Amino acid sequence: MIHLSRREFIKASAAAAVTASLPAATAPVQAAPGLWWGMLLHLGVNMWSDIPVDSWGAFRPDELHLVCQADHLRFDESVWQALTGRMQAAGMNLIVIDIGEGLHYKTHPELSVKGSWPIGRFRKELQRLRAMGLEPIPKLNFSTAHDTWLKEYSRQVSTAAYYKVCADLIREVCEIFDTPRFFHLGYDEETAGHQSKYSYAVIRQGELWWHDFFFFVRQVENRGVRPWIWSDYYWNHPEEFLRRMPKSVLQSNWYYGADLNPAKVKYVQAYLDLDQAGFDQVPTGSNWSTDVNLKGTVSFCRKNLTANRLKGFLMAPWFFTLPAYQEKILQAISQVEEMINSKAE
Repeated sequence: MIHLSRREFIKASAAAAVTASLPAATAPVQAAPGLWWGMLLHLGVNMWSDIPVDSWGAFRPDELHLVCQADHLRFDESVWQALTGRMQAAGMNLIVIDIGEGLHYKTHPELSVKGSWPIGRFRKELQRLRAMGLEPIPKLNFSTAHDTWLKEYSRQVSTAAYYKVCADLIREVCEIFDTPRFFHLGYDEETAGHQSKYSYAVIRQGELWWHDFFFFVRQVENRGVRPWIWSDYYWNHPEEFLRRMPKSVLQSNWYYGADLNPAKVKYVQAYLDLDQAGFDQVPTGSNWSTDVNLKGTVSFCRKNLTANRLKGFLMAPWFFTLPAYQEKILQAISQVEEMINSKAE
C-alpha cells in the first residue's frame, strides 16, 4: 500500500515556466448549486518542519528549502490573483485558505512573520473572493505535525497557555471570516513518522488526542461554525474513530494515488467505511503525484457514496503560492474544471 506523506510533497524539481496572469472577470459569478468544487491554497506555509531555512541545506540537501520554516511569508500575490481568477473561470465555488503565519493576528501578533497580511487587507480579499463566487473557508492546522506556525506554542501543546492561544485564534479567525460555514482544523498525520525529520517532535496519543480534538470542535461549534478535518486518523484507529467521532464533523478522507481499488488500498476503502457510518464527506484529491487521481476519485465517489452525504470535492495540490509552482496549480484547476463539466454520475 502506498502511504503518501504531504511533508514530502516538494521534491528537487520545480516548474520553470510561469503562466501569465489571467484577466479579471468582468462580473461576479455566484456559487453553483449542488456539489462543492473546492481548492486548497496556501497563504502561510510554516507547517512541514521546524528546521530553519538557513540550516535546511545541511539537514536535507536532497530537498528544496521550501518545506522548512522561515521568518518571512513565502507567498506571491500576483500568483494568488491568477489562480483565483482561473478558479472562477473554471466554475469552482469554494476555496480553503491555509492561513498559518499568513495573518498579523490582533490577538497574537507574536505569531506573525515578515510579510504577514494585516487583517483589514485580508478582509478585503475575502470580499473579493465572495464577489467572484468563491466561498472562503479558513484552515488552521492544529496537528502537532503541522503547527510550526504556532511558534513557541507548538512546544506547549496541551497546556493552559496553548488552549488559550488556540481558542483566541479560532475566535478571531471566525470573526475575520464573518462566521464561515466551516472551519478546517487539519488534525492530520500526528505520528512519530511524520515528525522524524523535525528537531522537536510532539505527539498526542490515546485520550489526550481525543481530549484536545474535542476542545477544538467545541471552540468552532461555539462560534456557530461546523468543524472540518482530514480523516486519516481513521486509517490506524478505525473502531475508535467510528465510535467517538461526532457526525457533526465534516470529513475529508484523502488519497493521492492512481489505484482507486478499495480491495487493494485501505485509504480508498476509508471512503466507503465513512459513508456507511453516516459521515458527510468532501473527498480530497491531488495532482502532485499523478494527474489521474482527481478524475479517479470523483468517479469512484460518485458511484459509491451516498449522494446526500457527498458534499463535494477538494483539490489539494500541496504546492506553495509562488511563481515556480503556478503552472502546476493551474493544471490542478484544469483537472477540476474537467470534472465540473463532466456529465458522468
